[in-house]
Amino acid sequence: MQSKDRSEMLGAAKMTRLVPTVCIPIMFSMLIQALYNVVDSIFVSRFDPNGLTAVSLAAPFQMLMIALSTGMGTGINSLISRRLGERNPDGARRAGWNGLVIELIGSGLFLLFGLLLAGPVMGMVVSENLANAESIFRMGTDYLTIVTVLSQGLFLAIFFERMLQATGNSVLSMAAQLCGALTNIVLDPIMIFGLLGFPCMGIAGAAVATIVGQFVSAAVGFVLNQKKNPELKLARKEFQINAGDMRGIIAVGLPSTIMASIGSVMNIGMNGILSGFPQSNAGLNVMSVYFKLQSFIFMPVFGLSNGIIAILAYNYGAHNRDRVYQCIKVALAWACTIMLIGTLVFMLFPGHLMAIFESDAEPEITAQMTSIGVVAMRVISSSFLMAAIGITLSTVFQAVGKGVYSMIISISRQLLILLPAAWLIARFTGDIYAVWWCFPIAELAALFLCLYFYSRCNKKMISHL
Repeated sequence: MQSKDRSEMLGAAKMTRLVPTVCIPIMFSMLIQALYNVVDSIFVSRFDPNGLTAVSLAAPFQMLMIALSTGMGTGINSLISRRLGERNPDGARRAGWNGLVIELIGSGLFLLFGLLLAGPVMGMVVSENLANAESIFRMGTDYLTIVTVLSQGLFLAIFFERMLQATGNSVLSMAAQLCGALTNIVLDPIMIFGLLGFPCMGIAGAAVATIVGQFVSAAVGFVLNQKKNPELKLARKEFQINAGDMRGIIAVGLPSTIMASIGSVMNIGMNGILSGFPQSNAGLNVMSVYFKLQSFIFMPVFGLSNGIIAILAYNYGAHNRDRVYQCIKVALAWACTIMLIGTLVFMLFPGHLMAIFESDAEPEITAQMTSIGVVAMRVISSSFLMAAIGITLSTVFQAVGKGVYSMIISISRQLLILLPAAWLIARFTGDIYAVWWCFPIAELAALFLCLYFYSRCNKKMISHL
């Protein structure tokens, strides 16, 4: 099927078939990405436990880079899809060129960060109280320098994936991402341990494997876009900087970037609160385990969210109100079904989930961790269905160019509600088992805010199409 046919499919295909057709490949690729993160950690930890600590301390800064690239990618996807919905392919390609410039500027900022600030920021987060602090600092600095200075592959890969997704071609987008992820997984042990005649590079090898995988993904994405995506095929003669296009991309991309960034701030705050309890080690471990496990539930919903942006933006640009409403309903049904399954798993099998991470090395901490984790999994999962609605409606705001609404909701949920609620519960109850209620409290408040913004958006924008 030609790219033009696929683009028009966004405005004509039956929605109950269109949503899974576009979104399932993205959901699958995000699950693979989540699995890769676990595998990557296993290889690093087996080489040197201090290396895992170093990579963990570097991770928040690496996540900022990923947040900027994917956030701007969301803005690119939204603007291109709206242009296609308006039957303006020339404007869509122009938006693509301007999106490419924005992504390259982003990679340039992190190139400077890696050259000038990788060492100083690692010096800030590596405490002198850590065992082998000097080794951790050195490995962390090496890792962070490599992944930031050579971040061009990441930014280009995200750009071409979003170009493919904008025309509903999520299978090819998935293929590009999988090529990069699989390259990374294969190269990890080779580069880290020095297999097949390669030198043993240790943690630096993990960084090299990461950036090689990103460049492979970018290369595959470029070829697929130029060969299989004719509506958005980039030609140098069409290159034109347009301030309006850049503003349109940034208007959606900046809020998305901020939303992706504040999760790390929330994690730092929660770690600080949990550190005040006598069972702090177990509590911190539970927090870490929860986020590893919940990614397998939330990643498909985020994949669904990424996929429906193109459908919503296309039909909004085409002034097709009924199809916008249909897409929202179908996406809500999918998101709620996924989250319901996740809720049942977390409610019924929390002990089994915690057992995956149990260790015989510290039996007392392990027992505390299991006890706390069982309660935490059940309490937090009670908010999953509310999260499904919030994530889906936030995507609607991004698709119609109101990404600031999504940003306000995300900041409110994670910083203005969750952290204060956790601090107050901890202060007034002194019970680590109770502090997990901050998650459902925050999700409920965010849901009401989300419904308010959706009502406003629907009244002023969608209902008049």
